[in-house]
Amino acid sequence: MNKTQKKIAAGLEKAFAQSGFTELGVDQLRDSAQVSLRTLYKYCPSKEDMIIMALENRHTRYLSYIFEDLPDNTENISNVIFDRVGRWMFENVSQGCLFHSAVASYPHSEPIRKIMEQHKKEVADKMAETTNLLDRRDHLLLIHEGVVQSWPILGSKAVMTAKCLLVSLLESHPAMEDDKLL
Repeated sequence: MNKTQKKIAAGLEKAFAQSGFTELGVDQLRDSAQVSLRTLYKYCPSKEDMIIMALENRHTRYLSYIFEDLPDNTENISNVIFDRVGRWMFENVSQGCLFHSAVASYPHSEPIRKIMEQHKKEVADKMAETTNLLDRRDHLLLIHEGVVQSWPILGSKAVMTAKCLLVSLLESHPAMEDDKLL
């Protein structure tokens, strides 16, 4: 992405996170992107393209926020990850998962559904790889999604509950002696 595309993507992501996907008109999206309507349409010829660009930006930022610069030799890497998920939810005007909200707003859009699926797959893969729980990938994704979706109701309690579930998951894992797991 060039500088203009990054600026547009960041502005669109913020607008959609704050106001949802159905309420915003093109003029509001243009204002959020801080570009002319012509420039916005050059990079995003449709609202669906605007949503996809915003979600791609969100995906990149999320993976970076959660998984970059994790401590090397920590006994509780999964706790660090879920603490970061909680901070992300708190800091990013989140009313749940932006990807799920996009799919709910545009249920017949295959490109939007695909970007959500790609995002979830990459989050799950990175969680499994980082925690060395490769055979528990789906479990980790389910716990992650529980935090993200229940955040509007539970807030930080969602993270505490996830950590309790992780303890149970690790107790059932045959290689739990590995100090990187919890």
